Amino acid sequence: MKKSTPAGYTSHLGVENREQFEFLLPILEQFNHQKDALLELLRTTQDVFGYLPGDALQFISEQLHIPLSKVYGVATFYDMFSIEKQGKNHCVICTDPICAVAGAEEILRMSCEEAGIDQPDQTSPDELYSIKPSACLGLCDQAPAALVNGIAQVDLNASDSERLLHGRSANSRLQINGEPRILTKLIGRIPATDLVAHLSEGRFKALDKALAEMTPEEVIGEVNASKLVGRGGAGFPTGLKWEFTRQAAENHKYVVCNLDESEPGTFKDRVMVEGDPYRIIEGLMISAYAIGAKKGYIFVRGEYPAATAILHKAVDKLYATHYLGKNILRTDFSFDLEIRRGAGAYICGEETALFEAIEGSRGHPRIKPPYPTTHGLFGKPTAINNVETLAIVPELILNGGKWYLNWGTKDSIGIKLFCLSGHVNRPGVVEVPFGLTVRELIERYAGGFLGEPQAILIGGASGGFLHPDKLDTPLTNEALKPLDVPIGSGAIMVFNKTVNLWKVLKGFAHFFVNETCGRCVPCRVGTTQMLSILNKIDNQSGTGNDLEKLKEIGTFMKRSSVCGLGMTAANPTLTMLAQIYSQEDAFM
Repeated sequence: MKKSTPAGYTSHLGVENREQFEFLLPILEQFNHQKDALLELLRTTQDVFGYLPGDALQFISEQLHIPLSKVYGVATFYDMFSIEKQGKNHCVICTDPICAVAGAEEILRMSCEEAGIDQPDQTSPDELYSIKPSACLGLCDQAPAALVNGIAQVDLNASDSERLLHGRSANSRLQINGEPRILTKLIGRIPATDLVAHLSEGRFKALDKALAEMTPEEVIGEVNASKLVGRGGAGFPTGLKWEFTRQAAENHKYVVCNLDESEPGTFKDRVMVEGDPYRIIEGLMISAYAIGAKKGYIFVRGEYPAATAILHKAVDKLYATHYLGKNILRTDFSFDLEIRRGAGAYICGEETALFEAIEGSRGHPRIKPPYPTTHGLFGKPTAINNVETLAIVPELILNGGKWYLNWGTKDSIGIKLFCLSGHVNRPGVVEVPFGLTVRELIERYAGGFLGEPQAILIGGASGGFLHPDKLDTPLTNEALKPLDVPIGSGAIMVFNKTVNLWKVLKGFAHFFVNETCGRCVPCRVGTTQMLSILNKIDNQSGTGNDLEKLKEIGTFMKRSSVCGLGMTAANPTLTMLAQIYSQEDAFM
């Protein structure tokens, strides 16, 4: 679970040198001193000081008129915040499975040695360096990867630790493949924030058509006709969500784009936003028109500073050219958009936990019902969709909803972005119709397997393992469901026979122990118990009875956890036990 109070930490009852916090005053004014400013205030404070001093937390508490305990509770919930001083060069090294199998542990060890640090999560005596291991940074296509002072460093190797610590390693890039190129057709072709170039390529024509020629109900009708479902993993019909939100009695409504893409092995949303931000914004604006919202938010994963900067630049250009604000495209439609930064919490991928974060609280999922379509952000009706879902909306308006039925299968309609990483020759984002087999996808668009495959994890850390004898399984919901393997976010992680899969499972279990919000017992206790058992197995002290315990605990978590994190945390273990290992050979 999230970090606790370090020994010796104190905060002042009064604040000295208040002038040092004057840089927060514009943010306080922008948010009218309301508590939903809290995450942005904390993020900005950490940007300036490198950590969160006790006086800063006290100052924020006073300015927002909320208890210091509340400020402290939020500051210690999110992984990217630190209440302890960090080094001038703060290095966060991904040690999740894809980076781990690419050598991240050795890079972490060598970097600590280079910095004169005994072990990770420490600051060097000269305060020049601090090094922290991290969960997935969304750079799996360029593993091993790290962030140094917020800048992505990729394709790392242990012999280059000095360059890494100073942020001089290779920078992130965009890698796209597949066909048809619909969602990704502009990525890499034109600069991401060049509005003139994007307009010349047809951006905002769909919004113009919706506002000039269609009623909100007709927009929803086209989305319903497409049979588009959410691409964040849950697969709820998008048009139905918009319809429910529009029908809600409240006049004040919101739209939200979920860009808190923290599923290990997933990086498509980062690529989409860094390559074509206007596409996502246009989709969000069309959804706002459809449901009757005047305000929207894009909640960006904290580990995506480059994407955040691109979004801010894009939004500024849209306001300057009156594509955002009042009377957009000379109509009665007005819409304002805010970018909010996350701070490192996987649980905030869950829609109601994301609302809590925007509102300035810990990311605890809410009990449902009520649902977001009637009681969402700030208690108002809210339509929340992820990046990939919103990105296809402009095409549905321009071409008609039934156009989307040209791809995929009867039960898995349309096109999908897959994130290929691990032991493949060409990792990256692939855009293809549903229905290709796993083997076809990897051999045609990822250059084939690197080594002999042992297991393929589909759907990320909350997904499921496929045995190599299932490589000819189509990538459709109907084909994968009997195997208890969800397509989920579209992450496909390949592990060859050099990998110890128990270590991979242990890595995922450690991830979920850290990322559980701790609110419900099945998830809080179940994740810890699973990690304990997997540690025994990895240390070769496990027994056949431990496998039965893993199955029992995992099944209980799926049935009784409050939110999707607990319900899916055991999926990789359960599917590996079912498909990869038998009772007899599990400890060989």
